[in-house]
Amino acid sequence: MTGFEDPVLASRDIAVIDIGSNSVRLVLYRLEGRAVWAVFNEKVLAGLGRDLAATGRLSKDGMTAALAALKRFAAVIEGVRPAHTFAVATAAVREAVDGHDFCDLVAAQTGLVVRILSGAEEARYSARGVLAGIPDAEGVTADMGGASLELARISGGEAGPGITLPLGPFALIDPDGFDAGRLRETIAERLKAAGDYRCPHLYAVGGAWRSIAQVHMDLTDYPLHIVHQYEISASAARDTARLIARQSRTSLDKMAGVSRKRADTLPYAALVLEGLIDRLGLKRITISAWGVREGLLFEALDGDVAAADPLLAGCQALGARQGISPTLPGALNGWIQRLMQAAPDQGDHDRDAILTAAACHLADLGARLHPDHRTELVFDQILRAPIPGQTHAERAFLACALNARYGGGAATPQPVTVSRLLNDDQRLRARTLGLAIRLACDLSGRSPHLLANAGAAVDKGVLKLTALDGYADVLLGEQTRRRAKALADAMGLKLDMGRNTEAS
Repeated sequence: MTGFEDPVLASRDIAVIDIGSNSVRLVLYRLEGRAVWAVFNEKVLAGLGRDLAATGRLSKDGMTAALAALKRFAAVIEGVRPAHTFAVATAAVREAVDGHDFCDLVAAQTGLVVRILSGAEEARYSARGVLAGIPDAEGVTADMGGASLELARISGGEAGPGITLPLGPFALIDPDGFDAGRLRETIAERLKAAGDYRCPHLYAVGGAWRSIAQVHMDLTDYPLHIVHQYEISASAARDTARLIARQSRTSLDKMAGVSRKRADTLPYAALVLEGLIDRLGLKRITISAWGVREGLLFEALDGDVAAADPLLAGCQALGARQGISPTLPGALNGWIQRLMQAAPDQGDHDRDAILTAAACHLADLGARLHPDHRTELVFDQILRAPIPGQTHAERAFLACALNARYGGGAATPQPVTVSRLLNDDQRLRARTLGLAIRLACDLSGRSPHLLANAGAAVDKGVLKLTALDGYADVLLGEQTRRRAKALADAMGLKLDMGRNTEAS
């Protein structure tokens, strides 16, 4: 499904309140079909589960902070009036003897009815959230909260049954102090129940994992600071985890990507990650910014909508908001197909087709931007757009394609980032795609009707550009020749332009 069928996107707002063991968060989402935008995100690190291991009860200070945050969240929801609101609580509230009393207090003072998720439900929703953002994910999800760790297997687009383990930082805090050796033994013992979840690929959900990823980015001078779908080898993740576990509180405070409130618990999370690598036999770890909240969100979607590709849906929505012609993307995608068959592929024809369609959805993205800055603005927006369902390499690919579409040079505005993420063939295919879109848009004045009267194909080392009788003079002018020559040169082809009795 390419998403060209329905350019008019119905939109609605959904609110999700997530009462975790460490944080209490409100996220307001705007849904445009399958496209999901987080338009408001507020978090309070209340620490509800900080005393749970010692007392079996929620932290008094944590309840005070959480209740204050929830009163504010209720007021925001009342003002926004979303179509639907989810309010859920996870491990700390689930396990505390006063967890239900706290939910009753929340209801009495805010009107919010909080659903306490079971461990199995939390694992399932987290896994569904990962699949919502990375539909082709295969492996095991690991969602670390303040008090627990949830594991679930994902395969073939489906989430399997999950388990919950007492491996959140608050469940590991030792009153005698942080002792890495003793904690490794405790973690290994608690991970014995995870033997059935051995696999090479882990999808890590939760703020602690994101912080570890940000530390790794800083250590390796990684140029794209986006954690969603950031991939780390298990060996690199182990090295980073061990480094974090050895740091003092003062040293952690100075590390990029580590907040002061996260520094107390991050060494525990690092040791759990190390234990998971050993116990599950991991080879690769992918960070997912989508988890329980997005898993809940997808309950509000119809089956056909939820099944759509998130990258195409996001690009369609973004392009439709900023573009001019709703029918242009579909026309472009059909017109450039024969040209792209002659371009280098990336070894995955299905992804080539999806990325081509995504670029066509974005082809008009710069229409409302200042022409003096359009190339740089479009490149940066695409590289960092909050659209899931794409690897970091694919972000760079689309940014390069749209850089060429708007006349940018082969170097692009960020050559270091591009060279780190794409190989030569990928860069050439991206540039070919962008130049083909540029040719089609400028030849036709972005009119699908005029575009249908011209055709382009590659034959025996020649880029052949033709137009139907009566259209050659108006379509195949000097600007068209310049655009076609740029494309031909990038592909290493000769150029032949002329009239044809039938558009290619």
